[in-house]
Amino acid sequence: METSAPYFLLFRTNLLLASLVWLTACDSTPRERQEIVRQEARKLDTLADKAAVKLRAAGRRTMQYDSAARVRKSQPLGKAAEASFTKELLGTYSDFQSINPDNVAAAYTQFMRQVRAKRRTWTQRDWDYADAIYKHLNERRRAIRLDIRASDDVRIKSLQAEYLALENGRDLKDYGQAIGNKPAADR
Repeated sequence: METSAPYFLLFRTNLLLASLVWLTACDSTPRERQEIVRQEARKLDTLADKAAVKLRAAGRRTMQYDSAARVRKSQPLGKAAEASFTKELLGTYSDFQSINPDNVAAAYTQFMRQVRAKRRTWTQRDWDYADAIYKHLNERRRAIRLDIRASDDVRIKSLQAEYLALENGRDLKDYGQAIGNKPAADR
């Protein structure tokens, strides 16, 4: 929305300029109209320059954010920290091999309960650990998928969709903060 505002202002200014020139055409000389056009053109140039400065700054911040994200993601997750996170998020289901068709929906429910409770305080690195756990949980689900009841599978898919929405919402919030937009309310 913010990037389209300068274009709207340019359009509005052009419309105002055309109206002003047309309305004053009868009461002014060509030299006066020419000066009005010059003044309005200077205003348009100033608006365009300001918009270009903002876009360049946002572009630089975007590149810095992307670079930092690539560096963070290239660093391997610590095994001890991942095990701790797994225990924290999955509780009694932290041993993935113990997850079976009868308790897989409960494991996802436990995972999402903890994600909902802790997500507001998580850093991007914490989300990396949660992602790793989520992937392991999905791998286990795929291994036993043929034995999962349909009602449990529907429940699991809704929890997966919720997790992805929360994670993407956090990514968008962090990205918006990195490029200088006001942060959206954390859901």
